[in-house]
Amino acid sequence: MDMVNGKTLYGMCAKGDIAKYVLLSGDPWRVDVLAKNLENPRHIAFSREYNTYTGTYKGVEVTVSSTGIGAPSAAIAMEELYECGMEVAVRMGTFMVLNDADFGKYCVPIGAMRDEGTSAQYAPVSYPAIADAELVKYLSQGVKDNGFEVVNGIVATKDGFYTNCRESKFSLERGIDMFKQIDELRQYGIAAIDMETSALFTIGRLMGIKVASIALATVKENLKEFMYGDIKKANEAVLCKVALDGLVKYAKRGEGV
Repeated sequence: MDMVNGKTLYGMCAKGDIAKYVLLSGDPWRVDVLAKNLENPRHIAFSREYNTYTGTYKGVEVTVSSTGIGAPSAAIAMEELYECGMEVAVRMGTFMVLNDADFGKYCVPIGAMRDEGTSAQYAPVSYPAIADAELVKYLSQGVKDNGFEVVNGIVATKDGFYTNCRESKFSLERGIDMFKQIDELRQYGIAAIDMETSALFTIGRLMGIKVASIALATVKENLKEFMYGDIKKANEAVLCKVALDGLVKYAKRGEGV
């Protein structure tokens, strides 16, 4: 990858800026919340949708960075962070759950349906999008150790928010049946929908790095119920700690921690 003045093109990161362990958030502003959990956080850059800090958490050097919304920008983040030394990546964010009983729980998927277009630029659609099993184990344990329920299953990654997840004025004018699409996903046993996970799993597997995803179920289908305001902020603050704890458990595996 060509560097501009020694830095990556979009994230503006250089080799030496990025830790082996990386926590990815879609929302760049959530990265500021994540960084408050780190000891001696160093702000690397905030360029476009990519906000990046590196610091330590419980003795482990960790980078927290954002991907923006959707698979294309997440793929750019993966490429540039990999260029700068990333070896383990955990996507942290939110899911829209298809089972109402899972609302408010944490989801650590074992795999994802590749219903987005970005990963097809890397591998044929028959190539599976699978999380690293050991990372899934430790992230799930981190959720349980913090007193929360975890859902392990398969998620679907989509490209269009207002075509696949949430009705809009335009989708209704076009006659798009959002609930029919969601019912079809239920028939495949899909637990939740997001816009990044399958691309991250596919690209990470091809890179030879470890990738997993952990997300809080903050939204029910078609946003018929969702967390917002102070409640959402409070829960996302907890999500930050849960994700960091799980990542550090993985980093310290074999140390009796």
